[in-house]
Amino acid sequence: MKTNLYILLAFLTYGIGMAQTNSPEFLIQPYLQDAEPNSITIMWETNQGEESIVEWGKTPKLGKKARGTSEDINFSQARVHTVKLTGLDRFTVYYYRVKTGNLRSDIFQFKTPPFPSDNESFNIVAMSDMQYDHNYPNKFREMVNDGVLSYIQKTFGENVPDNLAMVLVPGDLVENGSKYHQWKDHFFNPAENLFREVPVYPVLGNHERNSGFYFKYFSLPKNGTPAYAEHWWYKDYGNTRIIGLNSNQGYEDLKEQREWLQKVLDDTAQNDDIDFVFAQLHHPHKSELWIPGERESTGKVVKMLETFSSKTGKPSLHFFGHTHGYSRGQSKDHKHLWINVASAGGAIDNWGEFEGRDYDEFTVTQDEYGFVWVEVNNNADNPKFTVKRISRGNEGKFRANELRDSITIWKTDQKPTIPVAISPSNETVNTHRVVLKAKPFQSQFPKAFHAASHWQVSETKDFKKPIFDSWKQHENWYYEENRQKDDDLTDEVTNRLKRRTNYFWRVRYRDQHLNWSDWSDITTFKTK
Repeated sequence: MKTNLYILLAFLTYGIGMAQTNSPEFLIQPYLQDAEPNSITIMWETNQGEESIVEWGKTPKLGKKARGTSEDINFSQARVHTVKLTGLDRFTVYYYRVKTGNLRSDIFQFKTPPFPSDNESFNIVAMSDMQYDHNYPNKFREMVNDGVLSYIQKTFGENVPDNLAMVLVPGDLVENGSKYHQWKDHFFNPAENLFREVPVYPVLGNHERNSGFYFKYFSLPKNGTPAYAEHWWYKDYGNTRIIGLNSNQGYEDLKEQREWLQKVLDDTAQNDDIDFVFAQLHHPHKSELWIPGERESTGKVVKMLETFSSKTGKPSLHFFGHTHGYSRGQSKDHKHLWINVASAGGAIDNWGEFEGRDYDEFTVTQDEYGFVWVEVNNNADNPKFTVKRISRGNEGKFRANELRDSITIWKTDQKPTIPVAISPSNETVNTHRVVLKAKPFQSQFPKAFHAASHWQVSETKDFKKPIFDSWKQHENWYYEENRQKDDDLTDEVTNRLKRRTNYFWRVRYRDQHLNWSDWSDITTFKTK
């Protein structure tokens, strides 16, 4: 009798275990991909189960159903599910839940993008380098929940899809992309409260190691070079074109990627619906915190974007990471921003820890955690975008979503008043210390202020080869110090000049929106 009882108990225990094993469970909660005005892709991962169903509708009652596919992710029973919803209305909030067997998610929301002609404004978050740090293992989860989501709630209200269009991630999502568990434990699970309601668009960083997991977990736009699907791509949202690039070794200088980018920029130049171009790639061209992380290939991309902006009048920027901190810079002769959006979790590159350099292009560099918030105002008369750095501080000082930097760029140029050169003017001066002086900044643009000056001295009137060329910003935060403090930008000391030589000089002023004035009248002087 006891023997039979033991057999029965063992059977029940085994049977229950089998039943539990045969019930699908979420490994990764639903997340959003590749949103269009009339479609969106929803993905999730379960420990088993082929069924891939999304129930959706314009109310929490849902009412509609779409089926998709599933695929193996790690030579196991685990499945990544992909369902594309079509026939959606533009700029509309929808409700959805996903289903695999008897497993159902909670009901979540998403919002479809607008058409460019709708002239709708929208917001973007950019953050990178959230790869796992063993000293602060929950940093990325904190960045998402206490950072991004808390910022949205306090600034706009609780409805996330209404107030955030997309999340951009320029690389280093995980510490080692070839390790399967890191994608779930270190990237998707910490960010599930955000990614289930806002589409995420990453590009590859060096830590992804071009892993197959990356390409299975994401369904990015398929408009790149066919042989390199999802290595590079572009996505339009309203009046802005987002371009994703691969700056990893072996891909950064590929002719195919460079030719594709040029074709996309040429197309964008002819597209009247697009006002702004935001590119994202992992590696910096220049880095004030970590010179060894720089890539010459990124400089080639920057040059292409600069040329595009100057020829078309459409401002651009590039987001990057790799260096674990924040930097905001600008090109000298073009309406183009350089934005380092790290760190969202990776160990900070602290001042003095690595070789650095104070570059002319950068106005602000900070060794800190944080994210970048971008507000795109699609005003039909004069569109603009504002980039804000929202800081979470560093090991030395915590910051609770503190606004530490901000810049607004307008599409239409509104030039400052041409500066007036004062001295030296038709006079003879000493060679060792020539002080160039101009009148104060003026502009008819509301609230514009003097943000930069560019001085040139030349032996020829055409200024083809200036012997002195100085570009100074109104601020230069480097190593926690503003090196431009108390400089009003209306004078500049030259380097030592040649004796008994005639010189020509000129100056131009820039406002905080990257609008340059025309050059001043050319003034002359002679050295003793």
